[in-house]
Amino acid sequence: MEVDYQTLRKIRCIADYQFFPGIGNKLFPREITISRSPKTGKIRFIYLNGNLLSTIRPKDGKIALHMKGAEILLKGIEKPKLRVVILKDIAPFIQRGRNVFAKHVVDVDPNIRPGDEVIIVDPDDNLIAIGRAVLSAKEMLAFRSGVAVKTRTGNIMD
Repeated sequence: MEVDYQTLRKIRCIADYQFFPGIGNKLFPREITISRSPKTGKIRFIYLNGNLLSTIRPKDGKIALHMKGAEILLKGIEKPKLRVVILKDIAPFIQRGRNVFAKHVVDVDPNIRPGDEVIIVDPDDNLIAIGRAVLSAKEMLAFRSGVAVKTRTGNIMD
């Protein structure tokens, strides 16, 4: 479905609020299309050229990134924003959807809080997966045990 100006503005505002101001324009260009829930009429899926960028979670109205959306974000933002950097040796496991443990975190955006949407990358800034932070940035670097990020999608899913 084509996107009218008001809907596009709403989607971009959600991104600006959730991630940081100005990112909505980079993540959601004018060419996006959307899919709405048949029951509620609310926005569910956001596509660009047939590729799924993100989903709007019905529970809280926030954006859940998908791999294509994460790729666009990585190109449009400087390090370390929205990133959790993991050990290179662990990357193959995380790519298959395993959770990131605190002991495997090398670096992290200092503004990450529990519940935030994060992009998991290796030290060379290659996209590994996307997920939701369980710990704050400070905790991820300080703790030596426990889950730091619940991985939702790896770039190689079984």
